[in-house]
Amino acid sequence: MKKPFLKLAGICKRFDKIEALRHVDLEVAADELLVVLGPTGAGKTTLLRTIVGLEQPEAGRLELGGRDITELPPAARDMALVFQNFSLYPDWTVRRNLEFPLRAPGRQESRHGSFPFRSHIAERVQWAADLLKITPLLDRSAVTLSGGEMQRVAIGRAIVRRPRIFLLDEPLSNLDAKLRETLRVELVCLRRELRTPMIFVTHDQVEALSMADRIVVLSSGRILQTGTPAEIYRRPVSPEVARQLGQPPINILEVRRGKGVWLSADDTPVMPGKSRAPRGTKEMRLGIRPEDIRTEGGTVEGIVRVVEEVGPEKILLVDWAGTQIHILPQTDGQWQPGDKIAPQLDREKAILWPVGTS
Repeated sequence: MKKPFLKLAGICKRFDKIEALRHVDLEVAADELLVVLGPTGAGKTTLLRTIVGLEQPEAGRLELGGRDITELPPAARDMALVFQNFSLYPDWTVRRNLEFPLRAPGRQESRHGSFPFRSHIAERVQWAADLLKITPLLDRSAVTLSGGEMQRVAIGRAIVRRPRIFLLDEPLSNLDAKLRETLRVELVCLRRELRTPMIFVTHDQVEALSMADRIVVLSSGRILQTGTPAEIYRRPVSPEVARQLGQPPINILEVRRGKGVWLSADDTPVMPGKSRAPRGTKEMRLGIRPEDIRTEGGTVEGIVRVVEEVGPEKILLVDWAGTQIHILPQTDGQWQPGDKIAPQLDREKAILWPVGTS
């Protein structure tokens, strides 16, 4: 990774007996869109609030641009935080909502803020409105806007003063699926145009995979893995990470080494045994993505229980090797419940974890 623009080292945060963040080490490059992915309660919002200065860590250090900001108040950090809820003043016009960060008492200029404070407010508001395609809304009251329009205005209020870094806390969660897709694309384009680092928090795997330069997988206040979307998807360090990405979810089987094969719990041979598993390991957990299983070519038959048609794709739920697995066929077929098939796992794409790996 390039030289970090934002650096967190050993950040710990507690609320009474709850460890919200546990020794978090994280680096963000100056031109990066970093997505923090995790379920509810993972510590995602606490992480953002700690970065922006709304929460003070019990331990650890934060640096921005090489400067220690651990003790700095939020106003001195020159960051912009966009919340899940739109947080607009409903009776104000869009224009006035966008102007507010520039007129707020005690506002400090950002590193980009060389414009004269009063005379260029209108210019800066127009720049943000044009960028977000909300110019026709400038004189409308915020209360009359749709959800998507409100979120654009909320993002505009963050970018209007050109902060050093953007922090977005599940900003698309309250929008419908089509609008989320549109705004995902717009946010990626916006970040490239602004050339400002962005940390985007979500529990949505589609947002993580489609937007991120890198993904941080967070659970119970701990970082489980950091990597590109492809690395997290194809080389997860644990079943917990693997389950975060993929629809239908990854199949995980308990297996043990037999003579040249891996055997399932009911002694069914599920995959040839020459593998990347550590020498001498007898029991493992095997992960295989549904798209990495063929419906034919295997030595053991299974029975199709459910066929889900999702647009052009079919998802099969199959009784096989003493368990149930999902298969996402990569070839056309007319499967029906009750059909017999012989699944074959792609050994090159299978993942093996030691037993006990969560």
